[in-house]
Amino acid sequence: MTNVDDQEIAHFDRLAARWWDPQGEMQALHAINGPRTRYVERCAGGLRGKSAVDVGCGGGILTEALAEAGAQALGIDLAGEALDVARAHARQKGLALEYRRIAVEELAAERPESFDVVCCMEMLEHVPDPASVVAACARLARPGGTLVFSTINRNPKSFALMIVGAEYLTGLVPRGTHQYEKFIRPSELGDWARAAGLDIVGLKGLRYNPLLRSATLADDVDVNYLMHCQKP
Repeated sequence: MTNVDDQEIAHFDRLAARWWDPQGEMQALHAINGPRTRYVERCAGGLRGKSAVDVGCGGGILTEALAEAGAQALGIDLAGEALDVARAHARQKGLALEYRRIAVEELAAERPESFDVVCCMEMLEHVPDPASVVAACARLARPGGTLVFSTINRNPKSFALMIVGAEYLTGLVPRGTHQYEKFIRPSELGDWARAAGLDIVGLKGLRYNPLLRSATLADDVDVNYLMHCQKP
């Protein structure tokens, strides 16, 4: 599997033990999980009884939320230590969900058109070839299925807030989490989605308030944003 950055995997494995600490280094991820889960649920017309895959699940924050909303959830990632933490946390909560250490391209070859809902959150900016991930996600979705991607826009504002502000001034995000050149403009993500045969349904911003440690959906897509797609 070539579409992986070993340094990125090592970075997230180092954070594994603290993944579920809402006051720790992943606090921003905990804060945005509620709004992004509600957005997925709304886009999918509800999650109960639907099959869902969380691509790039890390320690399982979104995967668990999908399961708690009634989905039959699978989380996949290549960070083994993060997956160990995800499995342990799910066992503690008694949740029936599954985790696998597998690349999305490999899963797409193994289980094409298997999922009602495909989520790929905060992952595209961490791989060498994000277009390949988008195409694999499209293959995983059933006809008529819902796909939601989230990532970070590439512009001076996002550099100032996500790297200078979040990583170096406030420490809200561990240093080295992001690389500006890997940020993705909505037009680029849209091109990859259309090339994969997807229809773009909607675009929404995700705004994080570091003082209140809360997040809300917004119309401003200058920094964090979510893209809702559908497979025809």
